[in-house]
Amino acid sequence: MNQQLITALYCRLSIEDDNDGDSNSIQNQRLLQSTYANEQKFPNQRFFVDDGYTGTNFNRPAMQELLALVDAGEVGIICVKDLSRFGRNYLTVGNYLERIFPLNDVRFIAIYDNVDSAKGDDDFTPIRSYFNDFYAKDTSRKVRAVQRLRGTSGKHLGRAPYGYRDNPDNPGHWLVDEETAPVVKYIFDQIVAGKGSAAIATMLDRQRVLTPLSIIAQRKKQPLPANPYFWQRKSIEGILNRIEYTGCTCNFKTYSKSYKLKKRLPNDPEKIVFIPDTQEAIISQEQWDLVQELRKQRHRPLQRAERQGLFAGKLECEDCGARMHFTTSKNYDGKQDHYVCANYKSGRGECTAHYIREAVLRDIVLERIRAVTAYVRKDAEGFQLEWMQCRRSQQLKSVQQDKKRLAQAKQRIEMLDKLITRVYEDYALGNLPLERYQKMAAAYEKEQEGLRFEIDALESMIAAVETQTDNYDHFAALIRKYVEIPELTHTIVNEFVKKIIVSAPDKSSGKRRQRIKIIFNFVGDINIPILTDATTVDPKYIRKSKGAA
Repeated sequence: MNQQLITALYCRLSIEDDNDGDSNSIQNQRLLQSTYANEQKFPNQRFFVDDGYTGTNFNRPAMQELLALVDAGEVGIICVKDLSRFGRNYLTVGNYLERIFPLNDVRFIAIYDNVDSAKGDDDFTPIRSYFNDFYAKDTSRKVRAVQRLRGTSGKHLGRAPYGYRDNPDNPGHWLVDEETAPVVKYIFDQIVAGKGSAAIATMLDRQRVLTPLSIIAQRKKQPLPANPYFWQRKSIEGILNRIEYTGCTCNFKTYSKSYKLKKRLPNDPEKIVFIPDTQEAIISQEQWDLVQELRKQRHRPLQRAERQGLFAGKLECEDCGARMHFTTSKNYDGKQDHYVCANYKSGRGECTAHYIREAVLRDIVLERIRAVTAYVRKDAEGFQLEWMQCRRSQQLKSVQQDKKRLAQAKQRIEMLDKLITRVYEDYALGNLPLERYQKMAAAYEKEQEGLRFEIDALESMIAAVETQTDNYDHFAALIRKYVEIPELTHTIVNEFVKKIIVSAPDKSSGKRRQRIKIIFNFVGDINIPILTDATTVDPKYIRKSKGAA
């Protein structure tokens, strides 16, 4: 034997192996292999250790190092305690033992399994390898079953995120972290106030707020990162994505295709387990929903003017349904800032400008919010009764129409079943050619499939309407929150306004008149019509309106 070639003594221990006691410990494997190698007088011994790595794949640091040396022709012997230490994927193990190692003149030894490639082929080696693979599969199945049971019982499967801490007396339950929960609340509040993730990260950095990783290091009495206050945008977005801040448990958001694959993939929504009210909430459900909606509408300030439209992302063209873009310029003094339909495209698009200045819109929305809040405060019970009656009337009409269509669809499916039976009888009796029967049956079955999809959709919509809770309480709480509204802010606009629908201007009366419909959060369109004169602006501003916030 070439004395320069390495005798690789490979040891591996996975998390699951800890349950087997000391027999598979790294210390035990080292002692066994060292003793065996010395007895056999193997030269140039070198240990390769993977501690805490599964055997179902070969993406392990020490294993990758060892296999690279095999490819380089520097390894003469590989010695393991048993085949399972080398790996539990019987196809990959077989490929190395039967092809790669022989091609590279590598002698493979599994001490406890009495496997030694120098003694010739062992017919039982593939069988042992298969059972090692089966053991990993069976263990994975049992672990998944336990995780499924825990996950559906309301227990959290992961560690507490920033803002919460694990309950030492109740594993799987989270407690509010008094130190970091206010930061989570601050982040959500800033989104409502019109800030973006990058801007919030900068603000936290300037306020010298420790990052989540810095908090962990500090509590473990470990050295802090070089810049412990450097928040990254992805950290902010990660916090904003966690619905658990509303006090719920959300398990099985990701899955792996196989126990041999560690890559996690997003799970289908219907397979995610959602259990409300499992811990104290940091963020209300209403605020979380609002923040998610605002993130979809997010518009960056135009860099050339460093201004962001107060209503950016909320304006919708009445004629084409497109969003209206905020347009500004450093040459504007603010009064010329305006919105135009995204499909206008400087007169070359498919829609008209629907032009409206932000200053005009600001006055209209402020006046309307003040009017609505004053109206609700003056007669809260009357408003609630009127709104609920209107809403229920609309829902009742919609549900009645959906139920009628649902009954028709179910009746048609029954009729199609009879037709399919009838044409089959005609074919069986010889009254209908095979080709004709196949075409008719296929057409009927295709129609049935479409009807089943429609039935599922209708049943879902009916159930959603019939079980929907009134949002009046949320709107009333919002009214109580703002006693006075001296001026509009991003927070006020985002909390009150869902969207604003802008019509094209009407100049038929000799004056420029424009209809604005404000859709409020929680209560929708409160039936107070708005007709306002909008000040005409120099047309040159329209011709220049190409930017979007």
